[in-house]
Amino acid sequence: MSELHDNTQRVIEVNEDDLPLHCPMPQHADWNAHPRVYLPIEVRGDALCPYCGTLYRLKGKPSGGSH
Repeated sequence: MSELHDNTQRVIEVNEDDLPLHCPMPQHADWNAHPRVYLPIEVRGDALCPYCGTLYRLKGKPSGGSH
């Protein structure tokens, strides 16, 4: 992704090329809005940023997992 995105969007779909996932992502217009945090999206297929509340969903993977 080469264009800048406003990270006020609350649900962002990502793909395996975006892994390891961290928030904020480099393409966010305010990429320095909060400290970078790595999110374990591979386990469940989704992850919530503890700083800004953005929900990331991994494309092609089911959201929510069974244990």
